Amino acid sequence: MEIRIISDPDEKQRVARAVLEALPDWFAVESSRERYIRASRGMTLIAALEGSRPIGFLCLKETGRDTAEISVMGVLREHHRKGVGRRLVERAKEAAAGQGYSFLQVKTVQMGTYDEYDDTNRFYRSLGFREFEVFPLLWDENNPCQVYVMALK
Repeated sequence: MEIRIISDPDEKQRVARAVLEALPDWFAVESSRERYIRASRGMTLIAALEGSRPIGFLCLKETGRDTAEISVMGVLREHHRKGVGRRLVERAKEAAAGQGYSFLQVKTVQMGTYDEYDDTNRFYRSLGFREFEVFPLLWDENNPCQVYVMALK
């Protein structure tokens, strides 16, 4: 497995599409999925590849002068719990620090809301992210937004 930053905007979209379309449990809403795919063109995209086949990726975007956010992340289900996500986040931390950011943040659905998102929360916590704030209505009343953050320096 290779972890690398993809520079070509068309390749970014190819990687994002291949992974997100294979994860309907998390990215079933087509309009939302397509927004992530389109937006990937202008973000830092880090891919996990087996040969030329994408098995995971994440995108970083600036949310403030000192903060980058993991805007979207996906790892093919058959590669869960094999270190792919951890390696993607480690590379994202390096990339964000190299771009001058002091903090990395990520948003997900608050722990205890849905079982399928509780694993996501535990994953980010295991990497050293800390609970920053919950926005109960940022997305909608059924999906309270948990913001996690980590210092990079």
